[in-house]
Amino acid sequence: MPKVELARHLYAFFPHLEGKEINVQAESAADVVKEMEKLAPGFAFYICDERGSLRTHVNMFIEENMVSDRKKLSDRVKPDSKVYILQALSGG
Repeated sequence: MPKVELARHLYAFFPHLEGKEINVQAESAADVVKEMEKLAPGFAFYICDERGSLRTHVNMFIEENMVSDRKKLSDRVKPDSKVYILQALSGG
């Protein structure tokens, strides 16, 4: 099953995931988001907008490749993939 790793900042919003190995049953980036929502209600809306597209300041990587389909999240995930979900932090 694909392994999901989150940017440290996301644990502030989903603290019950911190320190856990997160493995999900997924064949696409969209599946990863759906499975993460099951583990952490509110996760999908935190990283995706109301249409299901990745929010502007969120990036998802499958191995070293940034997800290219930010709207439908159709990028394929292999059973042994590592998926990284990152949120950019900004401020002044």
